[in-house]
Parts: sequence; structure tokens; C-alpha cells
Amino acid sequence: MAASVTDRFLRYVVIDTQSNASSPTQPSTEKQKNLGRLLVEELLEIGISDAHLDEHGYVHATIPANTPKNNVPVICFCAHMDTAPDFSGTNVKPQIVRSYQGGDIRLPGDPNQVIRVADHPVLNDLIGHDIVTSDGTTLLGADDKAGIAEIVAAAEFLTKNPDIKHGTIRILFTTDEEIGRGVDKVDLKKLGADFGYTMDGETAGTIEDETFSADAVEIAIKGVAIHPGFAYGKMENAIRIAGAIIDRLPKDMAPETTKGREGFIHPTGVSGVMEKANLSFIIRDFTEDGLKHKEALLENITKEVMKNYPGSTYTFTVKEQYRNMKVVLDRHPEIVEYAIEAIRRAGMEPVRGSIRGGTDGSRLSFMGLPCPNIFAGGHAFHSPLEFVSSQDMEKAVKTIVELTKLWEERA
Repeated sequence: MAASVTDRFLRYVVIDTQSNASSPTQPSTEKQKNLGRLLVEELLEIGISDAHLDEHGYVHATIPANTPKNNVPVICFCAHMDTAPDFSGTNVKPQIVRSYQGGDIRLPGDPNQVIRVADHPVLNDLIGHDIVTSDGTTLLGADDKAGIAEIVAAAEFLTKNPDIKHGTIRILFTTDEEIGRGVDKVDLKKLGADFGYTMDGETAGTIEDETFSADAVEIAIKGVAIHPGFAYGKMENAIRIAGAIIDRLPKDMAPETTKGREGFIHPTGVSGVMEKANLSFIIRDFTEDGLKHKEALLENITKEVMKNYPGSTYTFTVKEQYRNMKVVLDRHPEIVEYAIEAIRRAGMEPVRGSIRGGTDGSRLSFMGLPCPNIFAGGHAFHSPLEFVSSQDMEKAVKTIVELTKLWEERA
């Protein structure tokens, strides 16, 4: 399975599928469909006859049940095709470090890009593995083409081994997950699944049933504009107002100063001229109370700053993005329990974790499809230092297979 899943992964990462948050379309970039079309071809080739690409760029496919039991839940395995806008995904040149023997990995396309053991201690657990990286000039795309490769490899294994009994399995490959729109157009009735698993995590053996809750905040400032030669006592520069708000943000409540279960306030964009300025933020916390506290703190900072600019005004707009899926998953504990057992059967010690971020599963869970997140094996996502182990991808394939067996056995 390792050769199969790695070969597939290498085919997928060279296709540029970067999403674009400024685009209003779904998918946000047409090039995501290039991977979608290839995936449909491959799924048809392995005998999944209903594989197709829909108008939104989603890939749908079904592995029919082969069990005499009629009460096996329909499960969905999901991964996303797009790569993050954070770093270039154009002209990816994957490299393989075969039988990694330890030490830092210097990437050949840019000698300044080094995957250091000090920064990525997981490398100590990957001695002897075949490690796939980019050449250092682009991201790799393991997030989440590793998950896609694993699902397709598992689908091929199941279709070629009909003695493995399982219920109906749905496959869903989404677009635009990285820009928060991955499941905007998902039709759950068409999908017809009882629950799902995203293959979009990191370290082998990890099952994640908790995510951040997330909101976006937009602050629009209207200042007082006047010719700078006549500005004394009159001008209220919207750019300076925006800068004062940013300057007052708590230093211990930023992504770079928080970890574990700590949330943050993160400015993601600023634009403006003297007359008006706009600030964009993302707010993250594991609890609803924590989220609301941070939003109130940000608005209070804004109000305090605005007191110094009596002629200026502002608007403060909060937009819900996603919520902590644990609220939903705790109502269906067997979904995570079976994943833990499948990971154990695949030869690993399961680790239950929380995601400092979100997945398609976050929103799917609240849409009515409970959906925890299983490891895909990648590391250093959204950066040129991204890497994944072939052997860990193989373990993910085995985990998928064991999960399908478990649900059939216990039905």
C-alpha cells in the first residue's frame, strides 16, 4: 500500500489547486477542478462506477455495501483538494528522502529552507521512513492531498478485496477548505451518509474530536480628512486610528504567543487611506464564552481608541465561521471510539487531540454529519517546509480499512 498511496500522492501534488479567498465563485479557482477530474478518472478505473465531479468542483463517489447486514451505517471519508493561499502551490517539485537516517533536511530548490529536527522533533520518530518534501520553493500540498491519496488507496484496496465486509462508503473531496468555504455547497441529502471522517490531521495515530470555535471581525473606520497643510486640530487620520487599535492588542493573546487550549485575536488584514480604513481579524477559542470575551475585548479596545478621535466613527461586524465540533461529537461517542480502535488495529497507539484550527468536519458536524478528524501524516502545513512520511500515509490507509471493518462487525 505504501507504494500505491505515495505514487498517487506524487501525482496529485504537482497539480496546482491553490484556492483564492478574494474570488466569489465556488470553487474559487477553476484549477481545483483539474485535480477533481483526475480523481474521477482514477476512481472509475478502480471500479467505482458513480464517481463524478459536480458543478461546485466536489468529487462524489460510492463504494457499495458488500455485507448481508442491512443496518450498517453509511460512512463518508472526506478530504479537500485545495492548498492554502499562504504560500505558492505552483510548479511543486516533490522530493523523496528515502530511508531517512536522521538530521536536518536541506531542501534543494532553496538552500535557506531547512527542515530542522529542533523545530520538528517528530522527525526523530521517522527514522527509516521515506519522507516526501517539496524542493523548498513551494509548499508540498500534503494538506490535504495526503488525505486524498489515502482515501483513494483505501478505496482501491477495498474494491480489490471483496472478502472484507463493509457497509456503504461515500467519498467526498471538497474545494476551498483552506478559505473556509469547503462545505458551502455540500448537499447532505445527496451525500446520504450517517457520519463522516475527514482525513486532514497531522501526526500518525492522532484522532481529533475538538476544534477551535471561530469568528471573523471586520472593523471599518471613517476618519476626518482634510488637506494636510490645514490639518491642525482637524484631521483624524483613519490609518493612525487603525494602527492604534493594532498597537493595543494584548501581546499574550496572539497566535505566536499562545498554544494548547489558549485562544487568540489575530489581525489578518489592514487597508486604508486618510479618510477610511479597514481592519480584518480572526478570533479563535475552544469555548463560546472565550470567543465572546475576546470579541468584547477587541471592541472595547476600539471604543477606547475612538474616544481620542471624536469626529470619527466605526462599525464592528462579527461573522460566524465555525464552531467546536466536540459539542456534536460528544452526542455520538462511538464515532470517535471506533476510530481509536481502528488506529490501534492499524498498529499505532491512538492519541486523542484538539485542533488549533478547523476542518470541513467542523461545519459538517453542525450541518448534521458528525465528523471527527483522523491523521493524514503531514507536518509543517502551509509552508515550504511541509513534509509527509510514506509509511505514515500507509498507516492512514490501514486505519480507513479497519474503520470500515469495525462498523460492519459491530452493526
